[in-house]
Amino acid sequence: MNKLKTLIKNLGPGLLFASMAIGTSHLVLSTKAGATYGWVMVFPILLANLLKYPFFEYGIRYTNVTGRSLIEGYSRRGKGYMWVYAVITLFTTFTILAALYVVTAGLLANLFKITTLSVSGIALGLFLFISSVLIIGRYKLLETTLKFVITILFVALLVTTLMVLYKPPATVVEGFETPPLFDSVGILFLISLIGWMPTAVEASSWISLWSLEKYKSQGRKPPLKDALQEFNTGYITTALLAVFFLLIGYRTLFGTQTELSGEAVTFADQVVSIFTTHIGDWAYLFIAVSAFATMFSTCMTAHDAIARVSVDVLEYLRPDKKRFTKKKHYAAAVIVLTLVNYLVLSAFSANMGTLVALATFISFVLAPLVGYMNLKNVCSKDLPVEYHPGPGLRLLTYMGIVFLSFFSVYYLWMILV
Repeated sequence: MNKLKTLIKNLGPGLLFASMAIGTSHLVLSTKAGATYGWVMVFPILLANLLKYPFFEYGIRYTNVTGRSLIEGYSRRGKGYMWVYAVITLFTTFTILAALYVVTAGLLANLFKITTLSVSGIALGLFLFISSVLIIGRYKLLETTLKFVITILFVALLVTTLMVLYKPPATVVEGFETPPLFDSVGILFLISLIGWMPTAVEASSWISLWSLEKYKSQGRKPPLKDALQEFNTGYITTALLAVFFLLIGYRTLFGTQTELSGEAVTFADQVVSIFTTHIGDWAYLFIAVSAFATMFSTCMTAHDAIARVSVDVLEYLRPDKKRFTKKKHYAAAVIVLTLVNYLVLSAFSANMGTLVALATFISFVLAPLVGYMNLKNVCSKDLPVEYHPGPGLRLLTYMGIVFLSFFSVYYLWMILV
């Protein structure tokens, strides 16, 4: 009971991580993985969660022990690290939020049957609303509201998964053959899935900044063991929910030759219909609200995180390293992100499939580099030796770096040859 109380008390960074991760990678990519390629896709999902675990864990470890963010750690490693991370942040700024918001706009249009506004117009409304909420409420509001969102989503997914497993699987159409996984299309999908499973690796610095904010709001920081336990709870939850989405897609769509749409509103209706087919039409509103709430929370957490990261990167790139601690700096970053990503979204004509593919590919290619930078941080003199990762965790880190690097090179080779 005491362990449970400690876990609940320390809820924060791990909860935000789970809320941010359970979005496009789960709702879109995990569902499509099961629907298109079948249950075998559980292996790349679990492998991605395993091999990328150290990259995220180091965000908690470094910040808890040193009281500094990962970004400050990069700055202490040298200007080269900061410029590399600045470029990574720039790519993130131009892709991730646009992809998240277009999916959320599609879910909102489906929920309220909005036909008079374009997806771009709905996304703009979401951008403005979330920007206002973040500027007014910031971290405390995020932490409080997301506890309810995650609980609702987990219950809805658990019920749906049990109902799907209880009923017979979808009837396979005559002549159906599973698409090849290792051709150019299959490899691109694997890269998309693994690139954002459980989420983009650059989110490790987001967890670091959320941890600092949590410690500031509490006036103390928990022992490393407790901080890692809270994070691990969120991390395991994201992996479990990814498997739930995979099973739902597999049992309801695999072999039916039903293709999940790349158009946001149509996709939203398809996903919600999957749930209601197995729970009942009475649950349509409940599921539609849950799906929208999931993506809405993902947009909010990612928008907050990228704004914080952008401010920190600018701080440490300045020659005088002057801190931007005032609320107006955070507010300015939130607004700039809104404008930039709305322009990106409009440029792609709100094409959900293209935006998601671009964002996930960039995250995949950059993941090994971020993982290496995080490893250098936690193995530096900033931490006492006893807090450095053990041999097993280091080995898993190198395995993740090699695996993701090899996959990126293999895909580039397929394109060029």
